[in-house]
Amino acid sequence: MTENPRIGIPLMIATTFVFAAQDGISRHLAGEYNVLMIVMIRYWFFAAFVIAVASRQAGGLAAAARTSQPWVQGLRGALLAIEICVMVGAFVLLGLVEAHAIFTCYPLLVAALSGPILGEKVGWRRWTAIAIGFVGVLVILQPGVAVFSVEALVPLCSAFLFALYNLLTRFAARKDRAATSFFWTGTVGAVVMTCIGIWFWEPMSGRDWIWMGILCVTGATGHFLLIKTYEFAEASTVQPFAYLQLVFASAIGLVVFGEDLATNVVIGACIVVGAGLFTLWRARAKAQT
Repeated sequence: MTENPRIGIPLMIATTFVFAAQDGISRHLAGEYNVLMIVMIRYWFFAAFVIAVASRQAGGLAAAARTSQPWVQGLRGALLAIEICVMVGAFVLLGLVEAHAIFTCYPLLVAALSGPILGEKVGWRRWTAIAIGFVGVLVILQPGVAVFSVEALVPLCSAFLFALYNLLTRFAARKDRAATSFFWTGTVGAVVMTCIGIWFWEPMSGRDWIWMGILCVTGATGHFLLIKTYEFAEASTVQPFAYLQLVFASAIGLVVFGEDLATNVVIGACIVVGAGLFTLWRARAKAQT
């Protein structure tokens, strides 16, 4: 890999923008049709993209699919598919702004669970950042006040599932190539969503089929940009810029869907993002020692 952050960072910013646009389209479609059907169709296109990428690499599909840990890879793929369904449901229940503000705590969950699941050591500084980050989540959720809604726990559940997916991805990376994990993510997710989503099929208008097509294209484009990002920069270099998805998604929620930007959500999101950035910095500093 040729390290070039001047290319990698703009690519990561573009990736977050595309994924935010994808979230906005998902929110629109899931507000009109069943979430499971929307995610299923999205996965069909994603699986086709994954297969096309794998077929162009050395060894073709057989090399991409080869793994000594199929149960781990299968669980990863299923977890991500379920997580996407939960998060898209959160967009409908809460809107993009609040759902993303809560979801940003997933790096803190990754750090907290990396010890018991991966056997990694988490020092007191990162535990302090994790605790502060969850204070930010509580600021967003506002438990104990009259306006608290159970729906606010849905994106928190999504963050937990995504954290587990990330940890299993790191576990799988000990034996498998990234190309193998990418292949299993797309294909297993498509199989899981087809088995579930096909029972919730609904007729879709011609206009919304266009939006569905754009959703599929943005999904493939986002993953392509992410792949190119990691060709030019290490994950630790570009990961802080992934938080821009919160900014872009919130802007779409405010401008397109007329959502509100509550003060507690802004304050809580800032606390969570700050804590998350600190944990990323500590993880990078530890890796360099």
